[in-house]
Amino acid sequence: MASGKEIRLKRIFNQNSKKTIIVPMDHGVSVGPIPGLEKMRETIKKIARGGAEAILVHKGIAKNCFEGETSLIIHLSGATVASEVNDKVLVASVEEAISLGADAVSVHVNIGAPTEPQMLSDLGQIAEICENWGMPLLAMMYPRGPKIDSEHNPKWVKMVARIGAELGADIVKTNYTGSVESFREVIEGCPVPVVIAGGPKVKSEEEFLEMVEKAMEAGAKGVSIGRNVFQAKDPEKMVRALAKIVHEGKSAKEALEELK
Repeated sequence: MASGKEIRLKRIFNQNSKKTIIVPMDHGVSVGPIPGLEKMRETIKKIARGGAEAILVHKGIAKNCFEGETSLIIHLSGATVASEVNDKVLVASVEEAISLGADAVSVHVNIGAPTEPQMLSDLGQIAEICENWGMPLLAMMYPRGPKIDSEHNPKWVKMVARIGAELGADIVKTNYTGSVESFREVIEGCPVPVVIAGGPKVKSEEEFLEMVEKAMEAGAKGVSIGRNVFQAKDPEKMVRALAKIVHEGKSAKEALEELK
C-alpha cells in the first residue's frame, strides 16, 4: 500500500516519464506583481492548459486564485527586495498547506547568506513535520553570499544540492552549472531527484530550451522554472515546449517547433 507521501509525489511527477514540470510563481512576495504575474488566475490557467505537473505559489494565491487546475505546491519561505532578499524566513506552515489542498511544500535556503544557520534549522524542522504528515518537501537550494564566487560554480552547486538531500528534502531545486559534465556530478552527489531553476529571463527561447535539454541529458528529473515560462510570449506553448524535452526526450530544436 502506497504511503501518503508516495501518493502525493505521483501527482507531481509524470507517471510515464517519471519527470516533472513545476512552474513557481512565488515572486510576488519578493518583488511584487511583475510582468506575467499581474493576473494570477489567468496565468495559472495558461500554465495548467500547457500541461505543467504543478504550480508553486504562496498560501494567499492558493487560497484566492487556485481552482485545482493542476497539482499544488505551497511555498513556505519569504523575503523581499525592500530588506534582504537572501534572508528567507518561514511565512507559512505545513498544516496550512494541507488545509489548502497542497500536494507538496517548498522551502528556500541560501547557503552562504548571513542567516544561513536559521534557514538550515527551518529546513530541518519542516522536513520533520513533512515526514509526520506524509507531505513531500521541495528544497530550493542556492549558493548565495559573500563567500560565493558564482551561483553556478559546480563546487557550490554540488554542495547545496547535497545539503538539501541530507536534511530531508524529497526533491532538490538548484542552478544548472553550465555543462552536462559538471551538472552530472551534481546529480550523482544528490540521492534525491534534482530539478533545475530557470533564473532570470534569458535573451532567447532557444538558449533557454538548450539549457533544459542539457540538464535533462545530465540526469535532471525535471524543471522548476518561473520567469522563463510565465513571462514567455505564450506561457501555454512554452510549457508544451518544455514537455517535449522533459517528458519526450526531444531536442531543444524540436521543442522550438511548439512555439511557432
